Amino acid sequence: MTQLTQPRISPRPTEDWDAEVDNALSVLATHGAGGQAAPQLTPDTRPKSNILGIYAWHPELMRGWMPYSNHLRNSSLGDRIREITIIRTTWLGYGEYEWAQHVRMSRAAGCLTDDEIAALAEGPDAALWSEDDSVLVRAIDEMCRDKNVSDETWRALEERFNRQQLIDLLFTVGTYDFHCMVFRTMGLELEAGMEGFPDSHSPELGK
Repeated sequence: MTQLTQPRISPRPTEDWDAEVDNALSVLATHGAGGQAAPQLTPDTRPKSNILGIYAWHPELMRGWMPYSNHLRNSSLGDRIREITIIRTTWLGYGEYEWAQHVRMSRAAGCLTDDEIAALAEGPDAALWSEDDSVLVRAIDEMCRDKNVSDETWRALEERFNRQQLIDLLFTVGTYDFHCMVFRTMGLELEAGMEGFPDSHSPELGK
């Protein structure tokens, strides 16, 4: 498995962002505010992250993608289930940037404990999981590994989630599995101060 030593696509420097990028970011801000008009962005008020710097190279893509991204962030799953889903998916797909972002966000929001985050590295059989949590993590594992789930797992999901939640779950796993592929191929780097994967978790080791 290829491991990059330097980025293939680096984030676009914020000082180079233009009106087209700011307009696309306004879509993000507007949808994130529940449809309220977003304030005009300036170089000092632009949200800054490496992932936005990647999207800044392609404002048209950013403009189309951000409303969907906001839906996933505010979906019917709720914060805890969403973050379990994202953190396990990105752990399995070696999506270090998204994993690090969501570990940090989960801690800040208080929706996952450090023990739960550690258990997401173990999988569905970790001792602390409830039966409901174990079903969820097992479903994520099957989707990432097989691009499907077993009939048994699907029945267990149907007992716990309504139809809308099931669809949101599938799209969340699929989206972040796709993110792993895209951002690993680009070589998206962590920002300063972000806590990445432990050294023992690398594609070369097959962990």
